Amino acid sequence: MLFQESTNKASSGWAAPTRNYNHNHDPIMSEDPQKLKKIAASAYDYDNDPRWADYWSNVLIPPHLASRSDVITHFKHKFYQRFIDPDLVVESMTTNSTSSPAARSSASSSATERRPPASSGSTTRAAGASTPSSTPLRWDRQTIQFSVNAWVLVVAVLAMFPLIPKSLSNRAYRLSFMGTACSSLYSLYSLYGKPRAWNLQEVQIWLQSVIATKDFIYFIYCLTFVTSNLRLTFALLPIVCRSLEHTAKFTRRNFGRSALYRKYLEELCVWVESNTTTLSILSSQSEIGVGFLLIISLLSWQRNIIQTFMYWQLLKLMYHAPVTAGYHQSVWSKIGRVANPVINQYAPFLNSPISAIQRWWFR
Repeated sequence: MLFQESTNKASSGWAAPTRNYNHNHDPIMSEDPQKLKKIAASAYDYDNDPRWADYWSNVLIPPHLASRSDVITHFKHKFYQRFIDPDLVVESMTTNSTSSPAARSSASSSATERRPPASSGSTTRAAGASTPSSTPLRWDRQTIQFSVNAWVLVVAVLAMFPLIPKSLSNRAYRLSFMGTACSSLYSLYSLYGKPRAWNLQEVQIWLQSVIATKDFIYFIYCLTFVTSNLRLTFALLPIVCRSLEHTAKFTRRNFGRSALYRKYLEELCVWVESNTTTLSILSSQSEIGVGFLLIISLLSWQRNIIQTFMYWQLLKLMYHAPVTAGYHQSVWSKIGRVANPVINQYAPFLNSPISAIQRWWFR
């Protein structure tokens, strides 16, 4: 805007001192708009924006920084700059702590890894060169999660492959849910710790802080199926999407310089990182589809009423939790647009029970 203004004035015959016309000498035009933009970014309702939950869940950051308010505010502003207002200027994050210089440098480098990967090869090489070569071998939280999710991905694909012997497939089916449950539980422990005391009040406080997180939802999801005798291979699809997303992101950020990665895995990892929304929508559709399959299974000899009721309670939580609400509400609205006209025309007697179910659902 400033450049355009000086150009217009120059073209009309007035020579403006453009070299001295900078942000430092015009606080009204430069500082006040940025101050208003920062106020707007701070006042934005991030909790009700499903993109923020997805953005924050895809960020890699050390556990000791994830709970700091200044770090969360910094990445909220980065999110606001990326999705809402590209003109917002976000300053580099500095960690003001009393830790050693090595710890501060590692914290700042870990925070830098939160940025989306650049498309240019030179930037990727520069980032890889600034990272120590031993970083992928450190058994930190991200490395442990990568190892577990890569193992779950292989086992889940093995369980879904139709030509595998039934005994091996059943074992891989259960191990997939067990591995994802362990991964989710470890992530909850790393980010939120454990209850301060093992009494009812402290456990309730801890549950209230984690119940709306994606890790807790997947932990309950896996427990629902790992303890059941009913096998639904379709239920592995959300597990595969989750493991594929975690594995691809870690592989691209830590093995980008590997010739093996560039030859066989780069295209897949780039596709996964650029289609996280598609994977989330696919997971939501699969989770809702599993709910209807459980209702149909009530007509078979493998029916499990308790499991079906618990799973629909979980679907209700997914519908209301900010981290999954956007995707699930979108799928349910599509189902409603298709099913409501059919029910009103051919089965109007179902309107009363459906209204009762909706009252329980939105309660």
